[in-house]
Amino acid sequence: MIRTVPRVLPRLLAALAAVLVTVPIAPTAAVAEPTGPTVTWSVQPADQKGPDGRRWIEATLDPGQVMTEHLAVRNFSDSPVVFALKAADGYLTDKGRFNMLPSSEKSVDGGTWIDVQEKVTVGAKQTKVVPFTITAPDDATPGDHPAGIAATVTSTGGTVAVESRVGFRVMLRASGTVIAAVAISDLTANYHPSWNPFSTGRIELSYTANNDGNVAVTGNGRTTVTELFGLLERNAPAEVEELLPGGSRDINTHVTGIWGLGPLRTTVDVTPAIVSGNPADADIRQTTTTVTVWTFPWSQLALVAILVALVLAVRFIARRRRQRLAQLLAKAREEGRAERREATAVGRSATSS
Repeated sequence: MIRTVPRVLPRLLAALAAVLVTVPIAPTAAVAEPTGPTVTWSVQPADQKGPDGRRWIEATLDPGQVMTEHLAVRNFSDSPVVFALKAADGYLTDKGRFNMLPSSEKSVDGGTWIDVQEKVTVGAKQTKVVPFTITAPDDATPGDHPAGIAATVTSTGGTVAVESRVGFRVMLRASGTVIAAVAISDLTANYHPSWNPFSTGRIELSYTANNDGNVAVTGNGRTTVTELFGLLERNAPAEVEELLPGGSRDINTHVTGIWGLGPLRTTVDVTPAIVSGNPADADIRQTTTTVTVWTFPWSQLALVAILVALVLAVRFIARRRRQRLAQLLAKAREEGRAERREATAVGRSATSS
């Protein structure tokens, strides 16, 4: 048992390192605890004088254009700290948070546009402004090229190095035609009826929203469900959170108030909205996707069947009663005739005597 500890511990530390390295960047403070005192710091967009209040940097460049920006590193610790400055391609996590590639992965897009000094030393309780340049490649394609820039501290614990970082996004856009497009794929619909015949059911929808344009977008629109061959209609909002170019997001939603009367025609309409800026000549492409599901209102049909059965039973009982009454009347009439015939026969017999 003692021999297995050295094997398990490195694995646990390696897993911890992977988690910390991939912590999403944001313009907030971070805390690291290397071997020594605790280090706390923040990184923000800045001008030459210091932080300028921006949450992130947005820049539009022509191919080949070079521009200079600034960042501010603030050290909240009680001793000087040497920070490593790194830029990398940006992406959105599964939860929709912005992040940048870890140091172990090579950037191929916006992260390669940024040139910043490798290290900066910041004194205790001080802030230092660092300039950096952004250079758009000569062959830069129109649209957004997201990136991130961060200040990092690497702490060592035994044989494992843990990289902690904090930074902000740098949304870079190459000039040219802006295309905003959200495509809907793999649309499926499933109807869930209510077993209460006086209540409606719901239709569950799932689909994938894909950014087929070249800029970051969100999507707004509506989901429409028609039934009874278009005579009834229900609507619900259709919203898509931020998508970077080439990104996708799985969406699950539902529409209530559905009776399930025959074919359910479900249509999802989405109009993209550009996250940053909205050029007058932008190509905005709306998308519409439809799927049809055949359903039957089983609970309502069961109620109708019960009502029909009750009506038939009532009619049957009423008919039987009428038949019984008719039989009794016929029997009474026949008995009356028999009595009259008997009385007549008695009268004749008495007369003859």
